[in-house]
Amino acid sequence: MADPKGFLNHGREVAKSRPVDVRLKDWNEVYVPGSLLPIISKQASRCMDCGIPFCHNGCPLGNLIPEWNDYAYREDWAAASERLHATNNFPEFTGRLCPAPCESACVLGINQPAVTIKNVEVSIIDKAWDSGDVAPQAPERLSGKTVAVIGSGPAGLAAAQQLTRAGHTVAVYERADRIGGLLRYGIPEFKMEKRHINRRIEQMRAEGTRFRTGIEIGRDLKATDLKKRYDAVVIAAGATTARDLPVPGRELAGIHQAMEYLPLANKVQEGDFVAPPITAEGKHVVVIGGGDTGADCVGTAHRQGAASVTQLEIMPRPGEDRAANQPWPTFPMLYKVTSAHEEGGERVYSVSTTHFEGDEDGNVQWLHLTEVEFIDGRLTPKPGTERKIPAQLVTLAMGFTGTDRDNGLVDQFGLDLDVRGNIARDADFQTNVPGVFVAGDAGRGQSLIVWAIAEGRSAAQGCDRFLSGASELPAPIRPTDRSLMV
Repeated sequence: MADPKGFLNHGREVAKSRPVDVRLKDWNEVYVPGSLLPIISKQASRCMDCGIPFCHNGCPLGNLIPEWNDYAYREDWAAASERLHATNNFPEFTGRLCPAPCESACVLGINQPAVTIKNVEVSIIDKAWDSGDVAPQAPERLSGKTVAVIGSGPAGLAAAQQLTRAGHTVAVYERADRIGGLLRYGIPEFKMEKRHINRRIEQMRAEGTRFRTGIEIGRDLKATDLKKRYDAVVIAAGATTARDLPVPGRELAGIHQAMEYLPLANKVQEGDFVAPPITAEGKHVVVIGGGDTGADCVGTAHRQGAASVTQLEIMPRPGEDRAANQPWPTFPMLYKVTSAHEEGGERVYSVSTTHFEGDEDGNVQWLHLTEVEFIDGRLTPKPGTERKIPAQLVTLAMGFTGTDRDNGLVDQFGLDLDVRGNIARDADFQTNVPGVFVAGDAGRGQSLIVWAIAEGRSAAQGCDRFLSGASELPAPIRPTDRSLMV
């Protein structure tokens, strides 16, 4: 293990954030560049290398956390990077975006602050890139088989990289104008700068993966034609059908889905716009939904110069300590203050929107809400708590209900759906159509980035076995896996 007394000698330290008044003036990542390296060896030394490393179960990827903690403690960055990449194609993504269920499962976390696993992870990979330890891994020989991957989010990219390294010729189809899926256009720049995606894409190109942007399977190219062109297909199209809010006034101008609002801000950073077509500048902004996507809207609105920002959540405010029904090592629902919340705004819990009110020109101006409480297990309005708040821009960040059914992809392939409306698959991630596989949110439903990468790796193994008769690719999970952590 790293240091037998590390957890006794050192307390938990995390990455330092730039001052709020400084970071609100730009779109760069909120953390102070390089602030982790001086402390990361001590932080890694807090890992106890437990006899049963529950952090492995906390991570769907099965990351070898005690191993790379030990290397980080010894500052053997090349070895740490090798161990990190053994289970994770894109640790710079997860190290910035994952909610770290591994830390909730850390044994040290039973009675002390957990190891800063996420910070150690991102330090290792950033150091590896800086040192030139991340190189293309082109296959030694080609199989002669071809694979189309639909979608370039974390699941699609992981599947594509694994299949390319197995020797297959892989083409990734993305309906947007750039590769990255929600990593590109759903995650704000201040959470992850897009240079991290760009250099992974260049690595994958050097390995042999091909990319086709601006092509939507089902509309621009029929699914049946795609299947004829390739020996196998991996669907990683995500769960992009957003949950709506069918209340009076929903049709008013100024009410948008989060994924209508956030991509435009990212396109400004890409140089496509001077100013976003939808902006919070000078407006009273209301974000409906208390999750990470809602927080992304909050941070984006701050940077655009909103007059005020209010985030609404229908559920009660979570506690700051584990509830009795969420014991270690399960992933607890705790009150979380993100970098966006540090920057200002108001968070309101246990409220439900009743209707919107607009001006004479049809623009939203007010949001009417009521407080709610659980009665007989159901959220019920509390009489006498109705009120209205100013709302000149409203973003809906209430999650997603499944993969896109409007573009024809599901019907053209003839795919079966499960009881939750996701694309059904077997133990090899294969759908009811031979040679067609599914990974990520399209088959699992809306989930975390670590699940997406794990599913992409596992689907790649199933696809490789279908094409080659056997596979040496790792498969971290099976479709029926439901971690205790998330």
